[in-house]
Amino acid sequence: MLSFVRNFHFYINIIMKINYFLFTGLLLTIIGLHACQKPLLFGLEQQKALGLQVRDQILADPQTYPILDEKQYPQAYQHIRRITNNILNSGKVEMKSQFTWEVRIIKDDKTLNAFCTPGGYIFVYTGLIKYLDTEDQLAGVMGHEIAHADRQHSARAMEKQYGVGLMVEIALGKAKSEELKQVANGLIGLKFSRDHEYEADAYSVNYLAGTQYRCNGAADFFVKIGGSGAQQPPEFMSTHPNPGNRVEAINAKAKTINCPTDKPDNKTEYQKFKNSLP
Repeated sequence: MLSFVRNFHFYINIIMKINYFLFTGLLLTIIGLHACQKPLLFGLEQQKALGLQVRDQILADPQTYPILDEKQYPQAYQHIRRITNNILNSGKVEMKSQFTWEVRIIKDDKTLNAFCTPGGYIFVYTGLIKYLDTEDQLAGVMGHEIAHADRQHSARAMEKQYGVGLMVEIALGKAKSEELKQVANGLIGLKFSRDHEYEADAYSVNYLAGTQYRCNGAADFFVKIGGSGAQQPPEFMSTHPNPGNRVEAINAKAKTINCPTDKPDNKTEYQKFKNSLP
């Protein structure tokens, strides 16, 4: 009987310890997810599936998204992939191996924009490429858009705007074509929170700090767009925080991590990129 009691207490202690560790692990997981502000209901696999479905919808709608033909313009794609890979190989992109990170160019000279779907499908407009002066500026913008996917801002914003149910249906390939088209079109003007915008700017600095680009390339973009007096600024400028404040925040971040902001511009290479476009 005494042996049974001892064994009983031994197993009770083991169970209590297991439950304690399970509870602690669960609590830390919840705290970690909240702190990182990552999607709690829409996981990585769903994000990749969603991004693939949206990419396919974009490719199936050439009137809205006239994708530049890579066979006709191979040099343009060599340049855009080189810039993308420089950012992804910085060692700072958390989801580098988990996401697909495809990049395509949309032939539209009137649109100054770029966007990235959940799962890493990147789209850059010819209008943005031609408008900018240096590769550093484009890398800064692309780093910002990559950060929205890498930090899973896009998934959170889409959850909020369209609801988890529709996101799951799209990821499973069960959404109606009209719904899928609506979500694809909505990505261009997707509204992010102020905190997510500032975080994407900061991560753009982090990414570029591990490359040959000036790490505050995104600030150069905002300075240029702010001083141009453009009547039709990029769609995302209408929902983002004040450009002047963002320039200050980006430069402050660069100073904090002590990354060089005076690297020479490789304007010759970027001009080759621009010349390779139609």
